[in-house]
Amino acid sequence: MKSRTAAVILIILLAPVPVFAEQASVITKENAVREYCRFFAPVVAPVRYKDILEIVSPQGDWFKVRYKGTEGCIHKAAIEKRTASFSGAALPGKGTGAVSESEAALAGKGFNPQVEASYRKKYPAMRYSLVDSIEHDKVSEKEIAFFITSGGLNKP
Repeated sequence: MKSRTAAVILIILLAPVPVFAEQASVITKENAVREYCRFFAPVVAPVRYKDILEIVSPQGDWFKVRYKGTEGCIHKAAIEKRTASFSGAALPGKGTGAVSESEAALAGKGFNPQVEASYRKKYPAMRYSLVDSIEHDKVSEKEIAFFITSGGLNKP
């Protein structure tokens, strides 16, 4: 009898307990989960807008996160903690809960085609082709590190 009770207690203690981890959504177009909580630390996983990360713990201005089985750090400015969402039904005093596409683009720190078109109309002298060409330039982590080192700059 005692051995059966001990076995049941042992099974209960060793059984996996579901953990509901806090999540965050990437709000920048591209970013990286880094090996440690410093800018220019080695990248362990690239992330993109709307990727979902599991928050492990806060680390000052950074968060220790888990993404696709990889653990590392990401700066707090690159993510937004996820909160419970609702189906869009109206809440008392809170409106409908619906978010417009332009609000979502602004919240994601980006532009959608409609927002860009309105800027083009408002500021026609602006040379948007230069902005477009810069957006397509890619600079690797290695090139950035070389630039910092060769320029005698301090890594942030």
